[in-house]
Formats: sequence, C-alpha cells, structure tokens
Amino acid sequence: MRTVAVIPARDEAQVIGRVVGDLLSARRGRRALVDRVIVCDNGSVDGTGAVAAAAGALVVREERRGYGAACLRALREIGDAEAVLFVDGDGSVRAEDAWALLLALDQGVDLALGQRPLEWVEPGAMTPPQVAGTRFAVMLIRCLFGYRFADLGPLRAIRRASLERLHMADAAYGWTVEMQVKALLHDLRIVELPVHTDRRVGLSKISGTWRGVIGAGCGIIGMTLKLRIGAWVDALRRRSLAA
Repeated sequence: MRTVAVIPARDEAQVIGRVVGDLLSARRGRRALVDRVIVCDNGSVDGTGAVAAAAGALVVREERRGYGAACLRALREIGDAEAVLFVDGDGSVRAEDAWALLLALDQGVDLALGQRPLEWVEPGAMTPPQVAGTRFAVMLIRCLFGYRFADLGPLRAIRRASLERLHMADAAYGWTVEMQVKALLHDLRIVELPVHTDRRVGLSKISGTWRGVIGAGCGIIGMTLKLRIGAWVDALRRRSLAA
C-alpha cells in the first residue's frame, strides 16, 4: 500500500532530521517503508521545520498547539496514500519496527498499534508517570468498553479508509485514546505488536513537565468518558427509534 508517515513535532530540531532520514531510507529489497514523510511543525521556535525539510520531509505548520491538532493538519496533505503511519518525532521509536505494523495492514488488519513491552524499553526511556498513566488509561478503557489494550503506543499504522471512518477530532492529548476507542466502536480489526522504545532526545513536552503530565491525564480520561457517554446515548437513540 502507498504509505505516508505523519510526524507531529515541536522543537525537535536536534533529532527530527534523523527520524525523517531513517523513515525514508528504510528498505527491504525494492520495497521502501514509506513513500513520503509529512512533518507538522507545531509552532516550533528552534528550526524544526527547516531541518525536517532538509532531510526530505514535506513540512506543514500548525500554530494551534496540540498533538491532535498537528496530526489533523498533516492529514490534509496525505494525497492518495492508502495507509498512514504515525511516528513521534523525538527519536524514541525505531523505523525498522514499523515493518511489522505495515505488514499487518497488508494482511487485513485495519489498525496496527505499537506496544511497548518493558523488556523492549531502554532504561530511562519511560518515566514513572508515563508508565502509571498508560496503565490507568488502558484499565479505564477495559472497564468502560470491555477491551484489553496493552498500551497507547506512539507508533501506529492505520488504513486510510479505516481512519476516515473514525472522524478524528481531538486537537490535544486525547488523540491516541480517541483513535483506539473509536476503532473499537467501529469494529475495526486491531492488533498490537511489540516495538522498541529508546530514550528521547531532549525534554518531553508531556512527561517532562507536571503541566504536561496533568494535561495528558485529563485529556485521556476526558476523551474516554466522552466516547463512553456518546456510545450510550447512540445506543439509547437506536433503541428508541426501533421501538
């Protein structure tokens, strides 16, 4: 499938060139991992956009801060892509791990999620708040939706047609959980596959500050509850119409 990698990035000039270069250079035989890389510069002040462009990425800019806002802006530029690979721009994920996710799409999966087993995580790559927050989020999804996710991983691949069905809307921290819960509600075929997690370059905008940790936690919890309430309302509406 024609695949585009989407990278939301803010102030990642130290590493974004390597991230883009690794994605564009990854090949197996005559097959390239991705056809294009789109970097959404999410209000950077350190020249992230220029570094990404020099490495071969198409760069767009979104001044509205937020992971989801950056992803939504980048998705407007995917053209005729049949699959989208979402990659963090901080150097914490490995391009080679994406092969397994894209192969899963080739084999009929709609959404392939990277799962971070602790033995695949470089020491210090995930902070205690990250680990605890992820465990709480997947527990909340299990309690409210009955599905056991292992992670809310930053490396994920999805078929373009499946992504369009989800009508993604969150502009901030709830983006990842919105995608996974909506995939459940739309009965998409989902698989989680192990991926490596390396120590990021520079300070995280989320786990590196208390403001980021609290904001991400509130965004994830709020989105999960919003989608659960919305699903209940839709179910009641359908029952009312059927009666």
